[in-house]
Amino acid sequence: MAQKPQDSDRRKLISAARRARRHLPPGVPPAFFLTDPQRTPDPVSVAEHLPAGWGVIYRHFGAAHRDWQARQLAEIANRRGLALLIAADPDLAIRAGAAGVHWPFAQRHAARIWRSRFDLMTVSAHGGGEARQADADGLFDAALVSAVFPSRSPSAGAPIGAAAFRQLAQRNTVPVHALGGVTARNAASICDAGGLAAIEGIRDLFRS
Repeated sequence: MAQKPQDSDRRKLISAARRARRHLPPGVPPAFFLTDPQRTPDPVSVAEHLPAGWGVIYRHFGAAHRDWQARQLAEIANRRGLALLIAADPDLAIRAGAAGVHWPFAQRHAARIWRSRFDLMTVSAHGGGEARQADADGLFDAALVSAVFPSRSPSAGAPIGAAAFRQLAQRNTVPVHALGGVTARNAASICDAGGLAAIEGIRDLFRS
């Protein structure tokens, strides 16, 4: 029986995440699935199919049902061995029992008072300059650097490319994850330097 393209791409992404894990400290997921109310209206169905050890960053953007959905994701994370982070909302992370918080770069200094409360904290970084600043802060377990590849996200800037990402990963003390246009087809070009992070690039391969 011929394998479906989706099955092949899923295996490629899982393989790339396994390679990425070799370059990351214990406890830091090799791949993060980022949610979005518009682009991932049903993140629960994706989380149910993610490999153990991966991470989910729940970006609720103030949705009315955020507590309910965060608790659903926390239950799945506990059951399937995932790391759930709540974006920019430590109070919700505590209520839901999440592993930690993902901080926007502009809010990164607020992370200091929460460092002892969570097992895992990550930060967003647009380009190498912000990634180096996040590195200097010494508060985070990983930085999600964007955009590495061309992305349809309205907040994505000009892509830095795989080569620049690899160079950045070599210089940073804090592990970096590539975000922005990451797919099964380009993950192999970056997974030997750092981790992976995506919205559609993961959603389209693991949703039911």
